[in-house]
Amino acid sequence: MNTKPSIVETEERPTAVIHLVIPGRDMPKYMDPAIQEILKTLTDQGMQPSGPMFSYHHRRPSDTFDFEIGFPVAKAIIPSGRVVNGTLPGEKVVRTVYQGPYEQLGEAWGELQGWVRERKLVETGRFWESYLSNPDEVKDAKEYRTELNWVIGE
Repeated sequence: MNTKPSIVETEERPTAVIHLVIPGRDMPKYMDPAIQEILKTLTDQGMQPSGPMFSYHHRRPSDTFDFEIGFPVAKAIIPSGRVVNGTLPGEKVVRTVYQGPYEQLGEAWGELQGWVRERKLVETGRFWESYLSNPDEVKDAKEYRTELNWVIGE
């Protein structure tokens, strides 16, 4: 279930990220190790995330997903291993919040895409999701909340 979409301008934010290009079916295999690697790097540098974890997709998925997984940070990190500095860009997006299990995110994105296309907004192919609920804290997957951001052009 998605909330009513709205068009918003985001502000650029510094991030600590790992860039991945992987088959979609392998997402679960790569996500948790990447998250743990980023969190360890932040901890080692005496830092904490300044916002929820996100995945920023550079293009629509095909046979692979091309995306950055990461966390907003208050300041630049010292790159370590695969963890590098990144940016959540300041862009015009259509935003909604989906509530439900991660396995149904594809349907939630499809619903948002339909809203964008009905209004004939310019699609860029870029999008990101911010995970507003921590599965370690929210036990019922029906209660997970994920912010969906569909980047649109002028």
